[in-house]
Amino acid sequence: TVAQNAAYGLTVQGIAEGEATERAQRWIDRVGLGGFENHYPAQLSGGMQQRVGLARALATDAPILLMDEAFSALDPLIRTDMQDILLDLQEELHKTIVFITHDLDEALRIGDQISILRDGEVIQQGDPQDIIMRPADDYISDFIKDINRGRVIEVRSVMSKAARATGPKMAANTAIEDALQSLAAAGKDTGSVVDEDGKTIGKIELNAAISAMARPERGKGTPRYK
Repeated sequence: TVAQNAAYGLTVQGIAEGEATERAQRWIDRVGLGGFENHYPAQLSGGMQQRVGLARALATDAPILLMDEAFSALDPLIRTDMQDILLDLQEELHKTIVFITHDLDEALRIGDQISILRDGEVIQQGDPQDIIMRPADDYISDFIKDINRGRVIEVRSVMSKAARATGPKMAANTAIEDALQSLAAAGKDTGSVVDEDGKTIGKIELNAAISAMARPERGKGTPRYK
């Protein structure tokens, strides 16, 4: 059953049945499966089955979680829902999660540090903004060329530091796409970038935001990659 599945890691560790059941139930409820404890995973949808696995992993309170293509078999809407659940849990738990995926959009959405590998070698590592704005080589440039830059690049990556700025106010993590809409709605060429306290920390200019939307050029006259 779902309850037995979620408690499996605790049972293997020799945790008493009562405690294992209680701890498993906490995470069953936390991932939104309350009421399905006595169902079998085969009776659940793909997204709900992934929630069972997430509850099982979290119940053991392991300091590091390894998630290998955890959401790859899900349809787009359920996949986004599972990503939201994972982000909400991480906001609360602050665990180290190693998430393996071949979906760059997924990596950019949930990762605070990303490593891109080729043939078992790390080609580039950094936060999502750094990888998108400063690809290490042509391989990375090709790898990121089809992403929606307007939705991924944040204002903080293209703003210039300033203690004062005019125009609409926006947070540093505002997507360029949203920043452009704010500038257009206000009829302004510049906007004020503010921190969590509302203090101005920089300014965003229309031209800089538009330029950031362009794909980076590949190196000229260099081998594609070996």
